[in-house]
Amino acid sequence: MSKPDAPQVIGIASGKGGVGKTTVSVNLAVALAQKGYRVMLLDADLGMANAQIALGVHAPLNISHVLSGEKRLDEVIVTTSQGVRLVPGSSGLRDMAALTSLQIAQIVRAFDELTEPLDFLLVDVAAGISPQVLDLMAACQRRLVVVCDQPSSIADAYGLIKVMTTEQQLEDIYLLPNMVSSAAHGLQLYRKMNDVCVRFLGQGIRFLHAIEADELVLQSQRKYQSVLEHAPGSAAARDFRQLVQAIEQWPAPDTHPSGLAFLARRQLTAHVDR
Repeated sequence: MSKPDAPQVIGIASGKGGVGKTTVSVNLAVALAQKGYRVMLLDADLGMANAQIALGVHAPLNISHVLSGEKRLDEVIVTTSQGVRLVPGSSGLRDMAALTSLQIAQIVRAFDELTEPLDFLLVDVAAGISPQVLDLMAACQRRLVVVCDQPSSIADAYGLIKVMTTEQQLEDIYLLPNMVSSAAHGLQLYRKMNDVCVRFLGQGIRFLHAIEADELVLQSQRKYQSVLEHAPGSAAARDFRQLVQAIEQWPAPDTHPSGLAFLARRQLTAHVDR
């Protein structure tokens, strides 16, 4: 895949916590960086952010300092050892877990200050269907919903998809089965979810790839590494590389980007030919 002519902005969400959403975000960012793409990860789980822990970096500043006006966005970004540009979220701050739409808009506008070229901007949002989650997902071009084959995860993922499709009229929603026993299991889970969405919502969802359950993922987390670094030959690392290959086959977005996507496209167009 040639370099995108504008950054692709991908929101990563889940109906409930504990399904590996941040693990997916971190490992996808690293897998893209290993392919030579310029990647930025916005840790937008703003009340309980932990992407910096998963990437093994210490970030003294975070997005709360941007909202307070103390720092510019480019002053809080850190570069990880994996080559990912990380916008750290805050952790343990109650106010950050319940931002208003105006505050979310402030974060989106802060990206207008950036001048560095990017190929991908990944937005790791909080679990659930809070207003800030929905605002951020609406600002992205494409949306990945991480789900496990558990009744509560499936029900909550469906709830998230329902709100995004019926209330926000969002498209380009992809299901990402995580911690499945095999690729066939992941595809089966997708088909089951898609059938329900088509039947009750009148709109299908899309499929990219599935991530196989792998104990080496937990081992990598204990070492504050991605699984692609800790165990590059593992099943999970293989699946994240194949996920990147699936993303490389995406056609250009057919809808006019808004929010983060619009800002990223506008500010970085001048840099893509460098």
